[in-house]
Amino acid sequence: MRDGPAKGLELVDALLKRGKLAQYHLAHATRADFCRRLTKKTDARVSYQRALGLAKQEPERRFLEKRLNELLDRAEP
Repeated sequence: MRDGPAKGLELVDALLKRGKLAQYHLAHATRADFCRRLTKKTDARVSYQRALGLAKQEPERRFLEKRLNELLDRAEP
């Protein structure tokens, strides 16, 4: 995103707040990625888990699980 992850997170949060994308897994995956880039690990974890819960396609689920595991592996004790 041209304006950086903070602006991207702001835009995604605004879209999710409207409710129309609340059940769309890619909106939550996008939010998770912006949070991860901003080192908001807890927010990223929650968003990846939400995306994973909504994803139906197995390749997407594997990707989201991999991202979530990478985040958890890097978690501080």
